[in-house]
Order: sequence, then structure tokens, then C-alpha cells
Amino acid sequence: MAKIKVTKQKSAINRTKRQKLTLEALGLKKIGQTVEHEDTPNILGMINKVKHLVSVQEA
Repeated sequence: MAKIKVTKQKSAINRTKRQKLTLEALGLKKIGQTVEHEDTPNILGMINKVKHLVSVQEA
């Protein structure tokens, strides 16, 4: 499977609880933090829910 890098770009302040929990489930806590995940439908769905808060690159 391909890998993708997800970087948190914006704060989760004033966001819904669901969006905050999605960021936490992706492993993102601080702005500028980058994590690497497999390119699976589950991960892509999570990224789609918070796409305005993160940036995605192929690894």
C-alpha cells in the first residue's frame, strides 16, 4: 500500500468535538506535526472530514 503524510496546519479550537476526535485519532496534536499513514479508505475518510485543518502529501 502507498503511504501518505498528513500535517496539521490549523488549530482545532472552535471546531466540533467530532473533528477534534478525528485529529486525535490520526495522531495529530500540535500544529506542524506530521504523521505517516497507509493509504486506506478508512484513513482517507478521516482526512476528508478534517481536510480544512490538514495538508496531505504522498510519501
